[in-house]
Amino acid sequence: MTFFVGRSAPRSLYDAVSEASSAIVIREYSSSFGLASRLLGEPVRTQVRNIYALVRVADEIVDNPDPTLDRAARSTMLEWLQDDVRHALRTGYSGNLVVHAFARTALGVGIEDDVVAPFFASMRMDLDTTAHTQDTFERYVHGSAEVVGLMCLRAFLAAPDARSGTRPYDELAPGAQRLGAAFQKLNFVRDLADDHDVLRRDYFPGLDVDAFCDADRDRILDDIDADLAAAAAVVPDLPPSSRRAVRAAHATFAELACRLRATPAPEIRRTRVRVPTPVKLRLVAGALRGGGS
Repeated sequence: MTFFVGRSAPRSLYDAVSEASSAIVIREYSSSFGLASRLLGEPVRTQVRNIYALVRVADEIVDNPDPTLDRAARSTMLEWLQDDVRHALRTGYSGNLVVHAFARTALGVGIEDDVVAPFFASMRMDLDTTAHTQDTFERYVHGSAEVVGLMCLRAFLAAPDARSGTRPYDELAPGAQRLGAAFQKLNFVRDLADDHDVLRRDYFPGLDVDAFCDADRDRILDDIDADLAAAAAVVPDLPPSSRRAVRAAHATFAELACRLRATPAPEIRRTRVRVPTPVKLRLVAGALRGGGS
């Protein structure tokens, strides 16, 4: 199935309300992303929020720790959500405000089912997979994070300021995937305690979470640093409307990686390491000073 850029209808009141709903989801669920997204130029800012809001809703279905919401109920909710997205991508409309906003963005920038389907496949893995092999880990990271980076890249390259000299999607896609992978793996490290103790999931293949040590921490962070370096190489080639925001997000997660490396493994196992708000603001200011370059 192929969708074409420019299929979305003129913006209506319903469109505006759906996009406002997505903005609320982002504001309440992700302070780091919400802060960086403010640096995006329009219409990219709204489009990226629409993408991430759908991601957050799907995450909530599989990650809500409420024990009364059993596996069957979660599976049904996730199936309904995916069916709704598919329908909205055909018609341009959904009764779910977040899905409607996502579909409007997807149809407008050229997001296709080749990245939407793997995302839902990864969300479905969270319902059944408690310990990952290397193969399932790679498939999970691709579907849960790398394809989200590709969705955002579609929005970046559909922006009015994406000049004819901008490198094409196929050349920038590997960097977008590596950035998404780095973000996801960093979240796995800092959420190690909750994932293992509350959600009963072990993402890193072969890792004994109860014996998590500094050597394990450094091995994982070395891999993440390689992802961040590969992603940083393509940031200068993004259009100005997205470049500063991506630089700020990259800097924030690089800072988190540094803080995790400086934190003893037993402490990571017990607590969630964060980047303090004043530090985030300093990093955003640094991205702003970088201008459009």
